[in-house]
Amino acid sequence: MLNIAIIGTGFVADYYMTTLKNYPQLKLLGVYDHNHERLSAFCQHYNLQKYNDYEAVLNDPRVDLIVNLTTPESHFDISIKALHANKHVYSEKPLAMHVEDAEILVKTAHEKGLTIAGAPANALSAAHQLVKDHIQAIGTPRLIYAEMEDGPVFRDKWASWRSISGAPWPGLHEFEIGSTLEHAGYGLSWLISLFGPVQSVTAFSAITFPDKGRGTEHLQMAPDFSVGCLTFRSGCIARITCGLAMPRDRALVAVGDKGSLTVDDLWDDKSIVRLEVVGESKGFLAKLINQIEPRLRKFINFRPAPGKKLRYNKRPASKSLPAFPSQIDFAKGIADQAQAIQTNTQPFFSGNVALHITEIALALNNANQMPQPYQMRSTF
Repeated sequence: MLNIAIIGTGFVADYYMTTLKNYPQLKLLGVYDHNHERLSAFCQHYNLQKYNDYEAVLNDPRVDLIVNLTTPESHFDISIKALHANKHVYSEKPLAMHVEDAEILVKTAHEKGLTIAGAPANALSAAHQLVKDHIQAIGTPRLIYAEMEDGPVFRDKWASWRSISGAPWPGLHEFEIGSTLEHAGYGLSWLISLFGPVQSVTAFSAITFPDKGRGTEHLQMAPDFSVGCLTFRSGCIARITCGLAMPRDRALVAVGDKGSLTVDDLWDDKSIVRLEVVGESKGFLAKLINQIEPRLRKFINFRPAPGKKLRYNKRPASKSLPAFPSQIDFAKGIADQAQAIQTNTQPFFSGNVALHITEIALALNNANQMPQPYQMRSTF
């Protein structure tokens, strides 16, 4: 049993509460948020104990680990205080808004014999394990595309979106932080866990839609689009895109010497995964389209999904997940960290790995302020 406390009761906190029930070995002692109205509503909804201030959390000797669900610009301050209070930390992405601060967090945790781990937990999914089990079938990985396009969110009725406990979706704040810092981690966590550390990043970012509708006129907008080409130390290349204007797409495609693997949705714990092997017969529909196009002398803007759908070796365990589209086991990262703490090991998405993901995300988001290609400082 590991005792935890949650700091921050905004929109994402409900995702953690939904999935926390999957792990009875995690005991939630209480929560805190500087917005006392939001804190009271959250505690009432889940029947939780609330702390009156952050100092009360830090001074509670029962708390082993602090889950930092505050806004990105608050992550460093909350996490460094937790580490100095000898608490392990699980932080929402990114670890910090500056690489130097993220480095301080990792160094402090190491010096104190603590762990600091980072979200997201989507690369701890059954779908990720399925890809890992079959990655050798495509031979040497050469090129990977990862998409993190969330659709034209700013044209939707986002101001009316509410979490289960009533927290508003922080649209204005997300526009100011940027889609890259909010979403790149979902693709990066898969990429580096499958293909290793990144050597360099060649990136571009921009504000493509400065007008995001009524109520956004006063905002200091962050880039709402980024694209980066990652050169891995292993030799493979990946392209990752992040945005909130193009049609929704959260797929990953890895192409190797012997074939390809396609993941339909990186936000789906049990996503459909397909394997296509070079030389294997294609499906009937793919063959038909290849025959029809030359006759029509016209490109048919439709393609069946490549490859054959892979079966999970065993049916993924039934567990509580948020509703579509965020079908991620958010608390899985905390559970993995708790197990590592109890066995005196390091969870994969902690320390230098969490720092590496943070540095790549910052390199993508801040591309226009950095020399290109950007040479990575961190590795693992």
